[in-house]
Amino acid sequence: MIKKYANTPFLAWIALAIGIVCIGFSAIFVKLADVPGSVSTFYRLLFATVAILPVWLYRGIRMPARKDILLILAGSLFFAIDLWLWNTAIPLTSAATATLLANNAPVWLGLITVVVLRQRLPGKFWIGLLVALAGLNVLIGFESWKTMQFNRGDVLALLAGFFYALYLLYTMEVRKRVNTVTFMSLSLLFMVAMMFAITLFMGHSFTGYSSKTWLSLAGLGLISHFGGWLCINYALGHLKGTNVSVTLLAQSVVTAIFGIIILKEFLNPQQIAGGIIILAGIYIVNRRNTPPRAASAMNTETEQQDTMAKPNA
Repeated sequence: MIKKYANTPFLAWIALAIGIVCIGFSAIFVKLADVPGSVSTFYRLLFATVAILPVWLYRGIRMPARKDILLILAGSLFFAIDLWLWNTAIPLTSAATATLLANNAPVWLGLITVVVLRQRLPGKFWIGLLVALAGLNVLIGFESWKTMQFNRGDVLALLAGFFYALYLLYTMEVRKRVNTVTFMSLSLLFMVAMMFAITLFMGHSFTGYSSKTWLSLAGLGLISHFGGWLCINYALGHLKGTNVSVTLLAQSVVTAIFGIIILKEFLNPQQIAGGIIILAGIYIVNRRNTPPRAASAMNTETEQQDTMAKPNA
């Protein structure tokens, strides 16, 4: 039955759905682990590294050009900071809110494109930006602006999205030249070393945790990071990158549902309304007005059909 649908959009959509569920569990695993953000980030990356290295060895290690390695390292620096900020934010706010605010990278990417790269964007980008900002105000609450007292977790999650946008900006061109497995392997190795140093510097313990914590950390690394992106990368090899990127917005919805079921984190009407408005704004930015460089990277990823699942590539 599976063979019948192999290498078809049907199987790719199934893989994408599984991938979204896997990454939707990320914030849930972080909450259940209940450890400092640097610790959960380190073990997320470590478990994912242990899983991907055999795949890299099996496919044959091919080192990219020196310029590409430097860009991968620079991008990985921003990605590690993104994960660290996000994992630190999750215990301070609801899992759904942290996930939603961290997914604003397309908005940040558009602003960076305008301010730093001096590129003009279509009017619909600005419409999407205004919609997202309106949703942000609803989600955070107008009272917070009056008192200037914001939830620290919300601020960290919002900032995490900015660093993820920087990660995308630095690695877009590299992903045209470097296959997914090599790219992810080098990124993970660098990020693991970086987060080990940061965790050590902050004085957080690497050991002494409960079985529940270890299972949550293993799930974070193996299910959410490795398994989730394995499925998503497979989908990117068979579906349009723009379709995948927009569909990935469902991660916030999945996290919200699991947050209610597992963590008993119920959202109030204001949070739900704000979240829906933010998703609408991100949808407009992501679907209609992807910056030129971002669109190029997405199309390249689709054309590569080079996923971590080698037999199905």
